[in-house]
Amino acid sequence: MTTSDPETTTDDATTQPAEATDAPWGRVDEHGVVFVRDRDGERQVGEYPDATPEEALAYYQRKFTDLAAQVTLLEQRAHRGAPPADVAKAVKRLSEALEDANAVGDLEALRRRVAALGGTVEDLSAKRSEEHKAEVEAARADRVAIVEEAEALAARDPATVQWKATTQAMDALFARWQEAQRSSARLPKSESNDLWKRFRDARSTIDTQRRAYFAELDQTQGAAREAKERLVQRAEALAGSSGDAIGEYRSLLDQWKAAGRAGRKVDDALWARFRAAGDAIYQTKAAVQAEQDAELGENLTVKLALLEEAEPLLKATDATAARKTLTGIQRRWDAAGRVPRDQLRPVEDRLRRIEQHVAQLEQEHWRRTNPETKARSEGLAAQLSSAIEKLERELEEAQAAGDARRIKDAEDALNARRIWLDAIG
Repeated sequence: MTTSDPETTTDDATTQPAEATDAPWGRVDEHGVVFVRDRDGERQVGEYPDATPEEALAYYQRKFTDLAAQVTLLEQRAHRGAPPADVAKAVKRLSEALEDANAVGDLEALRRRVAALGGTVEDLSAKRSEEHKAEVEAARADRVAIVEEAEALAARDPATVQWKATTQAMDALFARWQEAQRSSARLPKSESNDLWKRFRDARSTIDTQRRAYFAELDQTQGAAREAKERLVQRAEALAGSSGDAIGEYRSLLDQWKAAGRAGRKVDDALWARFRAAGDAIYQTKAAVQAEQDAELGENLTVKLALLEEAEPLLKATDATAARKTLTGIQRRWDAAGRVPRDQLRPVEDRLRRIEQHVAQLEQEHWRRTNPETKARSEGLAAQLSSAIEKLERELEEAQAAGDARRIKDAEDALNARRIWLDAIG
């Protein structure tokens, strides 16, 4: 508010001076001059001639309230951890403003509060210094961890590396490094440069290994592609031939498996052609086989009729007659020729069963008619017959005597000899 004359004239009428007003920290005299009680006395802070003394005093009290609010806000900022440099600037500014403030209130109390913030700034500076050290240490640990992870990736055997996953992992580490650069505390330049050099070297090593791996892979896949293209051409040539090409195609398939990978897309395309050629070869073989099977159908009819004729031999007991009949059937069987492949096993198995039965009849006949075997059997039969007669007498004696133990022993021995006699009879 600008200073004005204590008396103001309006329309040639003179206004009488206002009555003086007093308050705890200031007063307004009869001319509208406002004073503040500050330190050991009072001093003039301004004039408010066009208002009542209460309004004039209230105006300068509001100025004090504004200053007090600034002090309170600064205290709150300091206690909440505002940057010490910012707090120090605000303390200096408020100290200067309070030195000869044109306001009415307890200015000395405000000055003491601001002065007390000077000590807070020192505490904040010390605290901030410790916090900064901790932040630098955390940033250092984070960067070292990133570098060590990158170096671990670079130290792996290139032959065992999954390059897609490794590249993604390295990209993620680089993104972490960039984020650390932006958001974390700054490290000393020499230390930061050393860590970056280690990270860059690890990244370069991985990149070099990856390029070498894929260069070798391209070379290997190129050789495999050429080999498989030749195999496809040979298979396609076989598909157009009229001979039996299945054996040769299977050989080509073994070579295909040994040729290695030629890249997924190339492999899929070449394999589609190779398999199509194989399908054509097998279809040709199947067509030829079907034609042959149709021609051999009559042979099958003949052999099925021969089996119907031969199967009654399974119940034959005369080895000589059975052999004569079977020999005739076997001659006609051989003359009938081949049968369709899917019927070969069933008809052959039926014939084998009949042949085995006849062979078994012949063996039994030989065993019974062999002079040496017959002589041994007759001698043994005589011995068994004599033993049976003796055991029958012993059994009669035991029964007459009522000796249960002797009866049982005699019956057991007698039954055994009779079974042996039946076996050689």
